[in-house]
Amino acid sequence: MNSIARHALRFVLLVAAFLLGAQIALLFIHGPEQIALIWPPSGVVFAALVLYGLRWWPFVVVSVLLTHWLLAPVPGVFVPYSIASNVLGGLLGAGYVLRFHPRSVEKLSLTGGFNLLSGGLLMMVLSATIGTIGMLHAGMVPRSDAIASAMRWAMGDLFGIVAVAPALILAMRSMRFGARADPAFAYGNAREKLSWLLAVVIALAAIGWASEHGVTNALGLASLPLALLMWSALRFEPRFTAVANAIFAILVATVAGLGIGGFTAPTSVTDATVLIAFLCVIALTPQVLSAATHENRLGAMRLLHRARTDALTGLPNRDAFEESVRALAGEARGEPMALAYLDLDQFKLVNDILSHQVGDELIRSLSSALQSRIGTHDLIARTGGDEFAILLRHCAAVDAESRAQRLRDAIADFRFASGGHVAATTASVGLVTFVAGDTDFAQLLAKADTACFAAKERGGNRIETVSPGRGAAVEERSAAMRWALRLNDALEHDRFELFCQSIAPLQHLNGEERHFEILLRLRDTETGQFLPPAQFIPAAERFGLGMKLDSHVVDRTLRWFERNPQAAARVGLCSINLCAVSVDDERFLAFLQKRLQKSLLRPRHLCFELTETGALRDLARAQHFIQAVRALGCRFALDDFGTGFCSFGYLRSLDVDYFKIDGSFVREIESSPLALAIVRSIADIGRVMNKQTVAECAETEAIRDCLIELGVDYAQGYAVDEPMPIECYFESKPKAGASTG
Repeated sequence: MNSIARHALRFVLLVAAFLLGAQIALLFIHGPEQIALIWPPSGVVFAALVLYGLRWWPFVVVSVLLTHWLLAPVPGVFVPYSIASNVLGGLLGAGYVLRFHPRSVEKLSLTGGFNLLSGGLLMMVLSATIGTIGMLHAGMVPRSDAIASAMRWAMGDLFGIVAVAPALILAMRSMRFGARADPAFAYGNAREKLSWLLAVVIALAAIGWASEHGVTNALGLASLPLALLMWSALRFEPRFTAVANAIFAILVATVAGLGIGGFTAPTSVTDATVLIAFLCVIALTPQVLSAATHENRLGAMRLLHRARTDALTGLPNRDAFEESVRALAGEARGEPMALAYLDLDQFKLVNDILSHQVGDELIRSLSSALQSRIGTHDLIARTGGDEFAILLRHCAAVDAESRAQRLRDAIADFRFASGGHVAATTASVGLVTFVAGDTDFAQLLAKADTACFAAKERGGNRIETVSPGRGAAVEERSAAMRWALRLNDALEHDRFELFCQSIAPLQHLNGEERHFEILLRLRDTETGQFLPPAQFIPAAERFGLGMKLDSHVVDRTLRWFERNPQAAARVGLCSINLCAVSVDDERFLAFLQKRLQKSLLRPRHLCFELTETGALRDLARAQHFIQAVRALGCRFALDDFGTGFCSFGYLRSLDVDYFKIDGSFVREIESSPLALAIVRSIADIGRVMNKQTVAECAETEAIRDCLIELGVDYAQGYAVDEPMPIECYFESKPKAGASTG
């Protein structure tokens, strides 16, 4: 339908509504000199001009002329006044609303409703004034009845504005803007509405029957429809309530005005005013309640939307995504799906170098790019700072990786220009294939998250898939994560045990002083067996627990010697291993300085060990840390020395006291000429640099004798002694590494 035809149809419908309202109003009067008790056309005029604009005033002129021609003949001199009262009153009331409160029509609210009512009151006053003047001028009423006539006119208009206008505005607004779906909060369904209509019919029938049979206090039953309107206001859409309210109000007014159904027709201005005021209150109360309920529901919906939506991208957040996936998995049982978890690589660099604002813009733009690459039935959410989750629907396992690859490529190909810089990033993707209904969402997300981090640890910009027969890296990381949880629990409940293993001199004896390394053991809560560090130290370093573990070992060792001062007096040197992360963290150095101040064990009796590869990871930091530790009076050893054989050039930068020769060379010293040469070279370099050397993994007497010949200073291994609990260690006799025969 074109615009002209649509406007013509609207014009005809408005005129028809005006005439229908006039016909209802004329039921109350029996001559041109009488004034209708109610005037529904005023509500039609006000609603139309407010909603469609003041330029629609001509339909009012046509409607008034047709009313006086077809339905209510009046003296000709009165017709201009009748037209003016309806047109000018409507223009004043609607013009006030459109000028000062234009959003009152677009948004249903209590405030908006009262703004509309204020405009309607202006219309009522002007219309009643002009109409009364016209009736006086036409001789339709005596001057003595001027005030009474004005009151009846005004109250009739007020009824139309209060009872009819809201229903028309809501109904016509739906026609103008489209019948939008109601918000995501629950309204009463069709079955409840049918029950409500049936209750209304029964209530009205009961009132009619009671009044016809002379039942005492039959009018008390009139409260039943009002109660039903309260039900409608609380449970149904405002549009439904407004229309039902208008029909009920007109019906009650008609019944009362005609004096049927137990009512008495009003005979005086006072009676008419009281009746119309009563009807207006009945009409207004459900609408106020409906608007208030609607506002509360909208407020709750906004809060829910805010709680379920990511503010930056407008995508669902993690909670909303989880709820949607759970619902889909239950509804679409048997459907093949895949869950992709995306984490941007090195995104922190964008924030740090280009600013967080640029980072936010990049995230927002990337979210749009990802949305354009997924299917219409797929779901996407932003689950974290630079993390996205995507549910790929109707996605068989053989297709999942190619679809995830397109998402990864979309991110890799994306470029974002800002301030002369071009921001770009890549993504690590964890992908889990599954069949809806067979897997719990929490497990799916955990697997996808783990797979994503496995992809990130392998260099990023790759996809790690979890499916039957695949995902070894994911399983490895899952195992490490389980270890991390066990470590946290062990640290929390102090489940670690301290073991000692001697570092015995090979060239001379040192009497009763003990030179040893602290070794950490964790007792398995299920088997009761001790677990070696090789099973949990990598997990500690991988998940950021290294410094926490080092601090625990240092504190636990010093506390043991503080409780055992006799053992502390026999310590020559106590070596403690450190993770590389502790060297990088100033907090550990601060902890060490503070802890040594109250320790019974003197700093010169402590030696801290750091692996050669850990030291070379950040040479400047390692150098600073070693100098700081030595300044405290402690000594330092470079552990696993020789694994980075090409690092000999860095030795001048690392002022350590000991080189601990890596055990892989020591074990092969008898069978491998290369291992023998490496150990000999390290021993020679130690003597040249005035450093002492320690050979790890000296497992046999033959290896120990060979180390003595090479001039190595200390040996550590089963040829000397086995690791034992610290309590047992200090009850045993000290071990000597030098040959005695």
